[in-house]
Amino acid sequence: MKKIVLLIALVMGATAAQAQVTNEGSKFSDNWSLTLKGGAVSPMNHFAFWENARGIAGLELRKQVTSVLGLGLESEVSFNTSSWYKPGYATAWADHSNNIVDHQLVGMFGTINFNNWFGGYKGYRQAFEVEAVVGAGWWHAYKTGKWLVNDVTIKAKDQNSWYTKAGLNFNFNLGEAKAWTIAFKPAVVWNMEYAQPNSRFNGNNAAVELEAGLTYHFGNSNGQHYMTYCPKQYTQSDLDAVNAKVNDLRSQLSNTQSQLDAANNRADQLERDLKACNAKKNKVVTVDKTGESLETNVFFDQGKYVISRAQQPNVERVATFLKNHKKATVTIKGYASPEGSKEINEKLAKNRAKAVRDMLVNQYKVSAKRISYDGQGVGNMFSEPDWNRVSICNILQDK
Repeated sequence: MKKIVLLIALVMGATAAQAQVTNEGSKFSDNWSLTLKGGAVSPMNHFAFWENARGIAGLELRKQVTSVLGLGLESEVSFNTSSWYKPGYATAWADHSNNIVDHQLVGMFGTINFNNWFGGYKGYRQAFEVEAVVGAGWWHAYKTGKWLVNDVTIKAKDQNSWYTKAGLNFNFNLGEAKAWTIAFKPAVVWNMEYAQPNSRFNGNNAAVELEAGLTYHFGNSNGQHYMTYCPKQYTQSDLDAVNAKVNDLRSQLSNTQSQLDAANNRADQLERDLKACNAKKNKVVTVDKTGESLETNVFFDQGKYVISRAQQPNVERVATFLKNHKKATVTIKGYASPEGSKEINEKLAKNRAKAVRDMLVNQYKVSAKRISYDGQGVGNMFSEPDWNRVSICNILQDK
């Protein structure tokens, strides 16, 4: 029983989403059907089916809740047309009865349409479909007569119980309208009160049903005999909310585009400024202090401390002065422009001063003892920021 309950719960959960799509907006009076069925039934164990089969007939009233899940009520009766009693064989269906109707079932059932579950609902009933069926309900046996057991006469009594059921429906849907269905309906029915709880689904408690059914599907409010897609009907307030959202998104897109255009324009301007800056020629500023000192500036490109060929004459000027004035000394101070971090600028300023010192020592053979150098970080001597990328050589001459 637990397995059947779990199966029903699983199917209801799996079909919930599809129900919202295919059944949205349908009325309670839609998707009903009535089935007339009949066939044969026989105990599962100890009896040959066709030799001991009894006639069975019934009705089903079903509501197709979604394209996958159906729920319904059923009633069945079996007819006493053969003996189901064998001494020494105890089954839930082997009993004594002289009534024409010996068993009756009334219960509920659920169906699972495998075609629509696995293949998706097409918006109409297919020509051939397979359904699983599970159910449960009230079971009653009409018993009459007497029999002798160990010299004791036993009188038969009616029996009430409950049953579970599992089976398949093989449906052949007829015609263009699909209003009629012929189905082959094999199933197994268990008498749940006959045995101990741990053996209720034993074959001795079961009977096999082989039935055929004729089903009529009542017309729906959509004019069809089957479920159709029912799209949601949107109100004006729904449409207004959607339009407001669309307009808001358009406004955001417009603002974003404006910001992007401004950023692109700024990038273009910075690129032009960079090209103009790189195109500027290095400037040389020389201050010649009469008699006692000489100041010469060596300028550098942005982010570099390599002396360009254009600036080498300024270094040579210092070297020439030092060679002509043997007692003169030079102090070199390196600077950087404001771009970049403090740490990078301090290192860059010192490297620029050292580059001038190294050229004086290595190329012009000036004694290192006559040279002192240091980095001063960011300079602010000139109004043009790029002019502050400089090493200032201050030459002192003994009198």
